[in-house]
Amino acid sequence: MTRSVKKGPFIDEKLYARISFMNKKNEKRVVKTWARRSTIPPEFVGHTLAVHNGNKFIPIYVSENMVGHKLGEFVPTRVFRGHGSHVEKAAVPGK
Repeated sequence: MTRSVKKGPFIDEKLYARISFMNKKNEKRVVKTWARRSTIPPEFVGHTLAVHNGNKFIPIYVSENMVGHKLGEFVPTRVFRGHGSHVEKAAVPGK
């Protein structure tokens, strides 16, 4: 279910304040954040955000195509290790 139009998009206020302050000073640096549920506004375009995936911070460069999406959509939380383990067991001679 989506958020109501009346409320508007959720944007973490602390993160928004840091980015808007950096925009005023015209500086670019990596900003660490845990706010995966925050929606990306147009002010974030051109900045690099290090989004936490539960284990480490993954740097994400925000482009215009990302506006309106959530930060967590671009940082996967799970690592797929593959399905090939049964092939290795069958290939061992003598078993």
